[in-house]
Amino acid sequence: MIKVVVPVAVMMLIILWKKIPKIGGNIHAALIVAGVLSLLMGGVYSVVEWVGAWVDGIDRIAWVIALSIVGSIYAETQVKLGTMETIMGALKAKFHNSPRALTVSIVLALVVSGSLLGDAIAASTIIGVLTIGVLADMKLSGEKICAIIVMGASAGSIMPPISQGFALSSSLVEANPDAVVRVGYGTIAVIVLFICLYVGLFLVKKGTKLSPDAAASHQGQTAGQILKNNWITLVPLMVLVVVIFFRTIGVPQIQFDFVPDILGYIKVSENLSILDVLKNITILNGVTNGIVLSILFVTIIAFLFPKVRCDWKDTLSTGVKNVKVTVLIQLCAAFMLGSFYAGGQIEAVQEFALGLDTNLLKIGGAMAMVLMGMLTGSQSTSQNVVFSFFGPALVNTGVSKIHSAVAGAHLASAGQGLPPADLTTFAVAGIVGGLLGKKVDPLKSMFYCVPMCLLLAAIGILFLYI
Repeated sequence: MIKVVVPVAVMMLIILWKKIPKIGGNIHAALIVAGVLSLLMGGVYSVVEWVGAWVDGIDRIAWVIALSIVGSIYAETQVKLGTMETIMGALKAKFHNSPRALTVSIVLALVVSGSLLGDAIAASTIIGVLTIGVLADMKLSGEKICAIIVMGASAGSIMPPISQGFALSSSLVEANPDAVVRVGYGTIAVIVLFICLYVGLFLVKKGTKLSPDAAASHQGQTAGQILKNNWITLVPLMVLVVVIFFRTIGVPQIQFDFVPDILGYIKVSENLSILDVLKNITILNGVTNGIVLSILFVTIIAFLFPKVRCDWKDTLSTGVKNVKVTVLIQLCAAFMLGSFYAGGQIEAVQEFALGLDTNLLKIGGAMAMVLMGMLTGSQSTSQNVVFSFFGPALVNTGVSKIHSAVAGAHLASAGQGLPPADLTTFAVAGIVGGLLGKKVDPLKSMFYCVPMCLLLAAIGILFLYI
């Protein structure tokens, strides 16, 4: 196990000890160094084999990378169309006399935006900024405003269809992503319901009222009128909902995968379709994932709208720019993952796990994931660093791949939101403080989010035992 412990220990040291010259606190460097060490300690010295390991790693998570890029471009089309402005306008018009109901609606809007963007920070900064003024008009503290935005966006970021949490954990244990997504709809629905109750009962006091200006901000239009006047901005979203619904419903009689089925009918030869060709191309096969294809299809529809089409260059460039940091981390993680397989670390951990008490493995691994998320403030780091070992070990002990993937996504998300280092909270606290013109304590805001994180962790642990 020494060849496993050393690379992981060095990786964690680089991530957590920021005083290391040049590379301290740099997740990219940590992943690359861990990969190099794992190859060297596994007896792999050929540069050609190193490149092969990296290609293998990218191939294993190619659809996750494709999901990030396509999802970000799709999200940018929705910003151009004004989809969320329509939704927020309708919500304010409908619930301006009931601040609690309006706050719950804001949470739901953030959940939707998070599920479309697949990233909590992106949803918080792009969509959350639209809600700060309304929440401030309820006389809520900056910390509570920050917590409400973070909880809604964080829950949405792991809500399918664009869920990097479920996507990454599914890839790491080679689980069927569609089956994982079906379970995810149910578990995240429970989380969202809890957040709505928590926010409505404990963060927004009884008797809270909107200021007269905020209450009249919908300019006398009803929610129905706003939706009627702007319904066209919701078309791509509704198409995506329908496509994803029918591909994940789980009822064979009516279930179908619209885009892959179409590509499957387009033949390049008598027995070979375009889909078959793409599936057999290394790395490019990531585009053939059903979720990726569904979002790509809806993105193409969005580009048919003049608002998006006339500014297509900026839409594409902004979409790619928004996700470049995430993709770079994924590419570094792919090198580490491929190196773990090439160097024999995955196999060594699986053999070691067979000799452990099952309960010790489950609880210890769960705590390690949550702790890594707490210390780095990153769900993807927790998954890449811990779950790449923990996930396969769970499967080896008899936990189903689907349940392992569900547990991994929830545990990583729980750790990310807990104090003291949630990156999303730090980002949102700065934005809220800037707009309100006062200091917002990010740690205090993180403590408001603790109940949601504990529920996420509890659900993750539950799936290790069912």
